[in-house]
Amino acid sequence: MEMNQYLEVFIEESKEHLQACNEKLLELEKNPSDISIVNDIFRSAHTLKGMSATMGYEDLASLTHQMENVLDLIRNEKLSVNADILDVVFASVDDLEEMVFSIAEGGDGKKDVSKVVELLKKIEKGEDLTSESAPEAVVTNELNQSSRVIEDYDDFEYTVINQSKEQGFHAYELTITLREDCLLKAARVFMVFEILENSGEVIKSIPSVDLLEEEKFDSKFTVAFVTKESSDDIKNKVMKVSEIEDVQVHIIDTSRNNQTQNQSQSSTQENEVILNDTNSTKVQEQEVKTASKQVAAAATSSKTIRVNIERLDILMNLFEELVIDRGRLESISKELNNNELDETVERMSRISGDLQNIILNMRMVPVETVFNRFPRMIRQLAKDLNKKINLEIVGAETELDRTVIDEIGDPLVHLLRNAIDHGVEMPDVRMKNGKPEEGNVVLRAYHSGNHVFIEIEDDGAGISRERVLNKAIDRGIVTPQVASTLTDKQVYELILASGFSTADKISDISGRGVGLDVVKSTIESLGGTVDIDAQEGKGSLFSIQLPLTLSIISVMLVELQNEKYAIPLSSIIETAVIKKEEILHAHNQKVIDFRGKIVPLVFLSEVFEMADTVKNEDFVSLIIVRKGEKMAALVVDSFIGQQEIVLKSLGNYLNSVFAISGATILGDGQVALIVDCNSLIK
Repeated sequence: MEMNQYLEVFIEESKEHLQACNEKLLELEKNPSDISIVNDIFRSAHTLKGMSATMGYEDLASLTHQMENVLDLIRNEKLSVNADILDVVFASVDDLEEMVFSIAEGGDGKKDVSKVVELLKKIEKGEDLTSESAPEAVVTNELNQSSRVIEDYDDFEYTVINQSKEQGFHAYELTITLREDCLLKAARVFMVFEILENSGEVIKSIPSVDLLEEEKFDSKFTVAFVTKESSDDIKNKVMKVSEIEDVQVHIIDTSRNNQTQNQSQSSTQENEVILNDTNSTKVQEQEVKTASKQVAAAATSSKTIRVNIERLDILMNLFEELVIDRGRLESISKELNNNELDETVERMSRISGDLQNIILNMRMVPVETVFNRFPRMIRQLAKDLNKKINLEIVGAETELDRTVIDEIGDPLVHLLRNAIDHGVEMPDVRMKNGKPEEGNVVLRAYHSGNHVFIEIEDDGAGISRERVLNKAIDRGIVTPQVASTLTDKQVYELILASGFSTADKISDISGRGVGLDVVKSTIESLGGTVDIDAQEGKGSLFSIQLPLTLSIISVMLVELQNEKYAIPLSSIIETAVIKKEEILHAHNQKVIDFRGKIVPLVFLSEVFEMADTVKNEDFVSLIIVRKGEKMAALVVDSFIGQQEIVLKSLGNYLNSVFAISGATILGDGQVALIVDCNSLIK
């Protein structure tokens, strides 16, 4: 049987089963006596074993088989679940994931799993594991693997690696070990570099080249390297150098978090999306005698196809033009007052509306695809730090554009790591401060307006204003004169500044600041923002605001001095007309009483530097808008009505215009600016 045609199906199915194993193992840790959970894990492992054997990945099949034996003993109540057993099973799943991602990268899926297999066999035999410590290579958690890549490479190297991968290169880290009796270490290093440079491009070495030439290293050194050759070919070439004892090759996967979190990502790393047939039924999971039937059934019964996202972009652009023409037709129809034309335009509007929903939904993915990997990651980190952490995930069903989903994994890892590693205190410290031993970290997502907010909140030590200011002044980020004028929020945002804590890996400022400049730059590159709020001793809140990246939005058209503006309906609570005498004053600001709440007035005519349009009017037209819990009342001349419009960027030249997020072409050919309500409220 030709296996290549089933490779993508195998990879996607394997990712699903491994994700199911991770999720169920976390459940089992909380409910160790629930045999139904063990049965679920066993079924996933059993299916994965059969698929791996059929596809010829013997290391995968062998490890899964051994894990399956342990699970079989547990589900038959011949073995009781404990922390040591779970640690080994978690480590097994980690190794399985690494092998699957090796296959997805074009590798052979081979890995030395003898140590974890030996531990599984000891469990199967009933031997005591309390004196055993799982080998470091086995229990290395995925957070440290991904963080090592991000923290060790600077922005330039990071960019080079990503661009190389986009052009079809493989990115590897080679850890080369010289024999202990090697006499000419520098010569061997030179020979290794010569081989690598003939096969690709060396990006970085640890230690540096200078130290390697001076033989200022023990017996190991690591090289970051991009090439079009396979890992096995590179390893074989380097191993031919005399006095080389061992070569370990690891894939540099700068988007590993996104890949492991996003089960729909293509194994070829092309930016693709899966278009689901709403009438399709997923292949039912079942145990069959031969795994070849299972894989073949998955391939032939699937009702999904893969479409390159560039094609969807082209489709979206064409549809945007259609929406503009639809608006023009609606305008002409009203002018001509022809019944047949009205009916035709109305029908076309309904059909194009349905088409619009389909096109937009193609690109939308729940943030769950990112969030669902964090419980496993946080479990391992909490264990490494001897902390007790309760992670609460809220709003995982919130949807974001696929291109944004693919980029937010690494920033969230940085923020979660800061919250757990440095935000939440040690259990004994929390007890002394009158807090429960278990620290709480909340990861939530929600829609607000035409944005999605992702928040990471902890009840830890918070942020020390004094320490942040002292550090910022020492680093030259602010002057003492400016520092004295900053609000608490402005002080907290200093930890996002580039260079705030680059000199030392661990900051003494409540542990905050490590890598957060990377978070800010990544989020801003997506058109988003990062806000920080904190109370010293009580906790911190990091809020990421991201655009939905929907290019077609519903708006309320309003008029200001014969100019038309569009306000997104997603930001609007309601519209109102009030008497001028109902306007109140508080803290030198004009406000209104809106349902018992004091809401500030924002005069758009003043914001956009027009003459005051309401001073001679008895009534004032208002649009109440909201960003999160904050509200504002926008003052306009008049309402025109609701309409769907195409959001067009103002381009790089006008990207800093305050309170304007873009523009659109209306049905009558006029250009209307789109108001950014979030900027006005902020």
